[in-house]
Amino acid sequence: MKSASSRRSRVLIGASALAVTALALTGCSGSGSSGSSGGSITIGTTDKTTSLDPAGSYDNGSFAVMNQVYPFLMNTPYGSPDVKPDIASSASFTSPTEYTVTLKKGLKFANGHDLTSSDVKFTFERQLKINDPNGPASLLGNLKDVTTPNKLTAVFHLKVANDQTFPQVLSSPVGPIVDEQVFSASKVTSDNDIVKGDAFAGQYYIKSFKVNNLIQFKAFDGYDGLLGKAKTGTVNMKYYTNASNMKLDIQQDNIDVAYRQLSATDIESLRGDKKVKVVDGPGGEIRYIVFNFNTMPYGAKTPDADPAKSLAVRQAAADLLDRAAIAKQVYKNTYTPLYSYVAKGLTGATDSLKSLYGDGNGGPSLEKAKKTLEDAGVTTPISLSLQYTPDHYGPSSADEYAMIKDQLENGGLFKVNLASTEYVQYSKDRVADVYPAYQLGWFPDYSDADNYLTPFFSKDNFLANHYDNAEVQKLITQQVGTTNKDARTKLIEQIQDKVAQNLSTLPYLQGSQVAVTGANVHGVTLDASFKLHVAPIYKK
Repeated sequence: MKSASSRRSRVLIGASALAVTALALTGCSGSGSSGSSGGSITIGTTDKTTSLDPAGSYDNGSFAVMNQVYPFLMNTPYGSPDVKPDIASSASFTSPTEYTVTLKKGLKFANGHDLTSSDVKFTFERQLKINDPNGPASLLGNLKDVTTPNKLTAVFHLKVANDQTFPQVLSSPVGPIVDEQVFSASKVTSDNDIVKGDAFAGQYYIKSFKVNNLIQFKAFDGYDGLLGKAKTGTVNMKYYTNASNMKLDIQQDNIDVAYRQLSATDIESLRGDKKVKVVDGPGGEIRYIVFNFNTMPYGAKTPDADPAKSLAVRQAAADLLDRAAIAKQVYKNTYTPLYSYVAKGLTGATDSLKSLYGDGNGGPSLEKAKKTLEDAGVTTPISLSLQYTPDHYGPSSADEYAMIKDQLENGGLFKVNLASTEYVQYSKDRVADVYPAYQLGWFPDYSDADNYLTPFFSKDNFLANHYDNAEVQKLITQQVGTTNKDARTKLIEQIQDKVAQNLSTLPYLQGSQVAVTGANVHGVTLDASFKLHVAPIYKK
C-alpha cells in the first residue's frame, strides 16, 4: 500500500496508494494434504479490502489478501527484501529496455486453466487499459508493452532503459498474475466473479468470502513457486471494525494472530500479558497530510486562487506541526517523528523538512508560521477542511487528528474543520477532489526510495492532488535509470529537497510493524519485504 491508496501514471513518464507495510511469516516444518500440515489458524485485522481485482485496489488490506491467492513473477523470500523469480524459472534484462521472464512449465490456476505467458501479457496490459483511480497502474509508467515469443516467455519492453526498480515492480500490487479466462480485459472484475471463477494460483485459494467479514483460504497444491507449500491447510482472516474487540479475542485465544491495527495503548498492555507474544519489526510505514492543489485554501480552482498564498498556507502548517508530541502522546513512541519524504533507513533518505520549517530543529514555531503568512499577505484565521479516516489507520487516528487540529489552531492562524469518513467511501472521495487536505498512510510496495517518490510526485500521481512539477518529474525519471549507486542516491536526495520546498504532502510520522500472536503460534516474523505472507505460520 500502499495503499495506498487518482489517476496514476508512474513518473518515469508519469506514478503508486498503498501501500503496503508487511507481515512476513517465516515457517517451519510439516507436510500433508495440499502440501500443508493441515490444521487451521485465524488471523484478525481491521484492514478492509476494497477489491480482489489487482486492477481495482491499491491498499494494504486488499494486497494482504492478494499475496495469499495470486502468483507473482517475482517475489521476496521470507526474511528478505530482495526479489527473486517466483513462478518464473528466470528473469533478467536481455537488453537495456527489455526485461525477459520465463515461466516454469506446467503452471495452472486452481480452476484448471493453464497459466501461460498469454495470462502475463493480459495481466499487465489490462492494468494499463483500466487505469482505475484506486488501482496501481501508475507503477507501470515505464512499461511500453509486453510480447510473448512462446507460451513460457514474456518480454517487457520499457520506455526508460536500465530501470532499477522494475524487478521489484513485478512483486508489487500491480504484479499479481490473473486468469484471462475469468477477468475482464476492460473493467474491474467483481469479487464474486473472481471467487466463483476460482481464478487463483498462489499458495492458497479462496474457499469462502464475505467481504470485510471473513475469508477462508485453503492451501493450493498446484502452487509451484519460490515460497513453497503452505504450512497450514486452512487460514481464516477475520475482519474487525473495533480494534479493542480484536485485542480481547487474541487475549482469549479466539484468534491466533492480530495484525493491523491495534492501538499503541493496547500493544503496550499486551506486552505484559504472558498468554500472548508481541512481535516487532522494522517498518516503512509513513503518515502524512495531503494537500489538494485545486481545492485547498487559495488553490487553483478556488475563487481567490493564488499559488504564493497557497504555498504559504502549506508552509505555515509545516511550521506549526509538533511531530514529537504526536509520536509520544498518541502512539507511545511506537511511531517516530519523520522529517523526510523517504522512510528513514532506506538509501537516500534525508531530513529535508527539519531545517526548512518550524524552529529548524524539528519543533514547531508559531512565530515563523505568522511571518510566513504575513509575508504572503494571507488573512487569518485560515479556514481549512481536514479529513481523516477512523477505521483504516488504526483506532488512534481520532486522537492523532484532534492533536493536529489543536496544533494548527495554535495562535489563531487556522480554523480547522475536522471531519472523518470510513475508508471504503474515503478512498473514493479523496480522488474526486472532495477533501482540500486529508490523511494518508503509505505502506511501501517494495524497499526502494523510489517507491516514496514516483507514486507521490509525478504528474497525475495516485494522490490525485494536482501537484505538477516538471523538474521533479525529470529528476525522478533520471534516478530510476541511473545504474551508479552514488549518483542515484544524490538524485534521490535532490528530489526530496525540491519537494520539501513545494510541500505537496507533509510527512510527520514513521511507524514500526507489530503483530501479536497466541503463545502456541510460531513462524511469524516481521521484515522489510513489506508483504503479508500467512502460509508459513503454524500452531502447535
